[in-house]
Amino acid sequence: MKKRVPIEKSLKDKTIPKKIKGKLKLAQKAKIFSEQELKLDSTNNYSSFAQLDEKYVSYIISVAPLYELKHHKWKFPFIGSVPYKGFHTHKEAEEEALKYPKSDFDTYIRGATAYSTLGWFDDPILSSMLRYKDYNLVNVIIHETVHATIYIKDHADFNERLATFIGNKGTELFYKKHFKNSKDILLQIQNENHDDKIFSDFVSATVKQLNIWYTDKENHDLQKKDAYFQALLKKFKSEILPKMKSKQYRHFHKNKFNNAKLLSLKTYFYDLSDFEKAFKKFNSDFEKFISFCKKLEDQKDPEAYLKKFVLVN
Repeated sequence: MKKRVPIEKSLKDKTIPKKIKGKLKLAQKAKIFSEQELKLDSTNNYSSFAQLDEKYVSYIISVAPLYELKHHKWKFPFIGSVPYKGFHTHKEAEEEALKYPKSDFDTYIRGATAYSTLGWFDDPILSSMLRYKDYNLVNVIIHETVHATIYIKDHADFNERLATFIGNKGTELFYKKHFKNSKDILLQIQNENHDDKIFSDFVSATVKQLNIWYTDKENHDLQKKDAYFQALLKKFKSEILPKMKSKQYRHFHKNKFNNAKLLSLKTYFYDLSDFEKAFKKFNSDFEKFISFCKKLEDQKDPEAYLKKFVLVN
């Protein structure tokens, strides 16, 4: 936050490359779009730029029991319980992971390129965010603006999935309206949104299957568990990957997999279908959809309320 420099000053800075300045302008355009056309809340976010020394702005740890798909959660003032905890350095995240014995827990650490302070502070555009492709940067700006608009305490999974859904939909609309001649880019966005849905279905099915698998205590064995995950990734490569139209998940099956990583994916991708159904009920009108989602902040169980809404109405 101390490194924030007003965008106007950054755009005049001769030491900042033209490519970076172009991305700063695009991020601002995406912010205005998210407020004026998607009807997300207007804030002072993204009116400044911060050049970081690190590749990531934060390192996030997720933790889960060895034989159960259950988030370990941390509690904080104002935001409630969340299934992840961020640290300034990778070393600090690793030190946190050591608190959870490998005999009892799975841990997963990932770098984060962006964050939202949920409207409490004026979030800057971060140099880590500018590593994205242009349309991914637009998606991130919309995603984080959703968090500054709608945040339901103690329901991090719901908040993240909502932001994922609106980020994908909003980015596609942004390019349809403002880059009509960029048909190749729009096709790439549509292909990646298509693949996100396939990936969401894969994650959702995997979570359901593994929950059942863990009920049999005979499966509480590291070798059996490792074999299960290896088979799962093999299935992804042979059955899921061929259905995809983009390359964004082409390396997924090569990575290490455990309960903590699966739950981290679940937070963002588990069953986005109810959001899609609700969006269609509002005739794909963002203003009406956002207004409806804001009302979910008053619900004790927003997920159950949403599911009832799409089934009854």
